[in-house]
Amino acid sequence: MNELRQYDINIIGLEPKRYEYDYSSGKAFFQALDQQLISKGDVQTHLILDKSETMIRLDFSITGVVERTCDRSLDLYDEHVDTRQTLFLKFADRNEELTDEIELIERNTATINVARYIFDYIVLSMPMKGLHPRFREEEDDDDLSDGKLIYSSGAVAETDSDEVKEEKTAVDPRWEALRKLSNN
Repeated sequence: MNELRQYDINIIGLEPKRYEYDYSSGKAFFQALDQQLISKGDVQTHLILDKSETMIRLDFSITGVVERTCDRSLDLYDEHVDTRQTLFLKFADRNEELTDEIELIERNTATINVARYIFDYIVLSMPMKGLHPRFREEEDDDDLSDGKLIYSSGAVAETDSDEVKEEKTAVDPRWEALRKLSNN
């Protein structure tokens, strides 16, 4: 937890104006968070804190690389991170998360720790499916249809070719044999 103390911001002593902070997060940061999604990385965060009488606006600019495990091959690979996020901390009588972008904090809160926010924004910026770059081209190819209609719930157009009509009326001889058995 000592590693995360550098992410503490003493907001009680700040005057209402704009402040800028820079953080460099490495392996120790990810290990201190007690999570298993990211084991190490090299991420730089530029934070702009804009304090007013009623709220604090936090603008995060996060760039870097984190090490991830491929969901398909279990190989480790580097995932690039580049995200910009804004969070509003409004002063209130209680602590509560209203939305993803707005949280209420008590008026007498002396310190906020931005490590959790940085980690959450890193995770949110990554693709849900962790694929090694060598599999991404294959995945893109699988997503593209080769022009064949797989399923249609609508009525078939009357302009079907004779070949298609013949396929519809032709019955597999195995089914025909089964029908004869069931009729007996």
